[in-house]
Amino acid sequence: MDIENYLKEKRALIDSYLESYFNIPNEHSVLHKAMRYSLFAGGKRIRPILALSAYRACGKDPKHIIPYASAMELIHTYSLIHDDLPSMDNDDMRRGKPTSHKVFGEAIAILAGDALLTEAFSMLTNNFPSANEIKPTSLIRMIREISLSSGVHGMVGGQALDISSENSKPDRDTLAFIHFHKTAALIAVSVKMGGILADSDETTLKSLTNYGEKIGLAFQITDDILNVEGKTEELGKAAGSDAKMRKMTYPAFYGIERSRQEANNLVAEAIDALALFSSDADPLREIASYLVQRRV
Repeated sequence: MDIENYLKEKRALIDSYLESYFNIPNEHSVLHKAMRYSLFAGGKRIRPILALSAYRACGKDPKHIIPYASAMELIHTYSLIHDDLPSMDNDDMRRGKPTSHKVFGEAIAILAGDALLTEAFSMLTNNFPSANEIKPTSLIRMIREISLSSGVHGMVGGQALDISSENSKPDRDTLAFIHFHKTAALIAVSVKMGGILADSDETTLKSLTNYGEKIGLAFQITDDILNVEGKTEELGKAAGSDAKMRKMTYPAFYGIERSRQEANNLVAEAIDALALFSSDADPLREIASYLVQRRV
């Protein structure tokens, strides 16, 4: 399959839904503009696309879960706005554009992130499914899984340790915890979302979760490598920032070549985790390889 066209097609579906959702006038115009600014700054929509692809892998029509999948992009975008703040990574650029706090000020940037996170859960519950498509119990389970993967037991917990570990001597266990929680958790739950909404059995969900965790780690390792080898112009943000802030990364601990090999091994393991699926899971297989071959 042509993975580039597939990603472009699915991204268009997500963008179309998000545009219609955020096209409603809002009395808090500055906050609304700040939310839209970051949400439509050029994201690849990988997490929503993974949810759609996993739903397809379970034999379902991805169009049925576009609103739920789209909510993952709101959570991801909120995390990026907060990551860029002066009190955290202090980045001036994101995706080739000034970061939210550079455009709207730090206070509005914080509030835009807060608003996107809470709006995500509104989006998840604003499209209550019919009994013929998605079970209410599946929706409740999905919301719980997302909250666990986004908060202290997932992304936020990983980010907290990432910050507190700056300038520390690289440690294998700490590095693994940061990568798994900060990045892999949200990617894994995006994949698992498709299986939960399809009312899949536990064996299927375990396979999808395993796949998601593996590609999530591979994604972050690739990001670490690109931060070393990439150029600011292609990355859309400052290259070499991880080393400058003495962050705990795979290249810092293992070196570039071993890190690259680890990412490739994780992709192979992720694809193996999909062995029980038919060709309906081919998009997931292709996405796994794409994530470590990308340049941005």
